[in-house]
Amino acid sequence: MAILEIKKVGDTSLRQKALPVERIDGTIRHLLDDMAETMYKADGVGLAAPQVGVNKRIVVIDTGEGLLELINPEIVRSEGEMENTEGCLSVPGTSGRVKRAQKVYVHYLNRRGKRNRIIANGNLLATCLQHEIDHLEGILFIDKAEEVRTNV
Repeated sequence: MAILEIKKVGDTSLRQKALPVERIDGTIRHLLDDMAETMYKADGVGLAAPQVGVNKRIVVIDTGEGLLELINPEIVRSEGEMENTEGCLSVPGTSGRVKRAQKVYVHYLNRRGKRNRIIANGNLLATCLQHEIDHLEGILFIDKAEEVRTNV
């Protein structure tokens, strides 16, 4: 496994819409492993492939309840609204208040290509899923934040 370079705000790879994964093979599984190692090393709770310069619809998340690996994730339904403070490994030293759906239903493939779904309601996971899937659309949290602060 390897630690990958996390792209920072201003890098054009963060603004591209990521392409679907057509075939899950050893290269994709290796990327999942490297992304997880990179996320943990950076003390993050989520990382999307565009953040490491890979234009694929791949996300890893760990909010403290174990690693989630999502390939081609899609929010199929959302409900309610909540607001939380967010930060991002690609926008270091910055945080902001972002309104997001309170409950999300997400469909995705796991590393073996099996279809899965996850429902997250009003918690850190709900925020992370939306934040990371936004990365796959070329959207950063600072695009949605009502108030952005530089942390000292």
